[in-house]
Amino acid sequence: MMTAIDGVERFDSPDKGRGLRVTRAFKVGELLFSSPAYTYVLSAREKGGYCEFCFNRKESLARCGKCKKAYYCNVKCQKGDWAMHKLECSAMVAFGEKWCPSETCRLVARILARKKTPKERCSSEKILPIEEMQSHVEDVDNEKREENQADVARLHQFYSKNLDFPDSKELLSLFSQVSCNGFTIEDEELFHMGTAVYPDLALINHSCLPSVIVTYSGTRADVRAVKDMKPGDEVLISYIDLLYPTDDRNQRLRESYYFTCDCQECKSRSKDKVKLKVRKQMEAEAAGAMVRYARKTIREFRALKDLKTPSELLEMCEQSLEEMGSVFEDSNVYMLHMTYQAMGVCIYMSDTEGAVRYGEKLIKPFSQLYPAYSLNVSSVYLKLARLYMELDRRSMGMSALKKATAIMEVAHGREHGYVKVLHQDMTRL
Repeated sequence: MMTAIDGVERFDSPDKGRGLRVTRAFKVGELLFSSPAYTYVLSAREKGGYCEFCFNRKESLARCGKCKKAYYCNVKCQKGDWAMHKLECSAMVAFGEKWCPSETCRLVARILARKKTPKERCSSEKILPIEEMQSHVEDVDNEKREENQADVARLHQFYSKNLDFPDSKELLSLFSQVSCNGFTIEDEELFHMGTAVYPDLALINHSCLPSVIVTYSGTRADVRAVKDMKPGDEVLISYIDLLYPTDDRNQRLRESYYFTCDCQECKSRSKDKVKLKVRKQMEAEAAGAMVRYARKTIREFRALKDLKTPSELLEMCEQSLEEMGSVFEDSNVYMLHMTYQAMGVCIYMSDTEGAVRYGEKLIKPFSQLYPAYSLNVSSVYLKLARLYMELDRRSMGMSALKKATAIMEVAHGREHGYVKVLHQDMTRL
């Protein structure tokens, strides 16, 4: 039986299909609604650092006695996760190092397990049953279809002892649903923690001028206003990173979500000139060639990120920044992209001075180019704050913490655990 979400209703959005809109006014920072996950999975890379059940981050986690690869806060969390962990526990032991399902594959296995359990619709499906999430399976290109087929094969390989599978067509549709509607759970610095499905949130449409932001408390998703909203306003989030110019954003939307955005920002392209800023007296032909070089370099960096050493990756960043810097201003988004990557590599290599040097080049243009209350901005402030503290630059660290906190109090809410920790940190300084 369908239930309602107070202050929010489902409606048919012009040119977008289904959508959500508010039925009362909401102020900036106000919570529209929260949703538990229908199901979720902790990233394999984060095993040992977070509880598999509640995603709590702590040092002394208890390990599963059988597989030795799942970690929990306590017995209560371990018991709470057993219905999902048992899908993988014995398989991880049996396959050993050969156990390698993708994160999407693991999430689909958990969805199939949830569907098998006969009970009423869960509290994450108040206005949209999981079966009704859009799949776009008919729009999937050959490359993505092959990826999905490979995931179907892995599903059968690693989960056949614990699950009964629908036919291949239904499985491919389910993988497409997860691809289009899955949410990445991130921490306060935007590090990937896991993936989850929230059917009700899947109704929220995209805009490059979002009215709300989704943040996470454990595995629960919170939807908060980043603009003042009046009754009838549509609830809109951004599906993608908004740093990039219009053509890049829409290419990403077409590739991943099968539509082109027609929001006011995409129609006006008002920020494109600033985002693609070139040095004075630069010919259009040279600028166009450098844009193509930048896009190619970004693709190559992504492909090689897990294959090259940190030193090699940093060298790629430095070489590309030198090449692009002959044409682009430092505030050009392609320069910013590689600068951000360089900062991350330096942090990984414990090169604190290098990380600060790159981070300080990011913060002003990020603040200008991203929407208000962007976590992309607060996460850089947080990183800089911690780096400054390592270098004993306490006043600069305090300033960065305050700026991160101001954003996160709106995006996460004043009572969120991350925000409380930041206040505690500032009290101790």
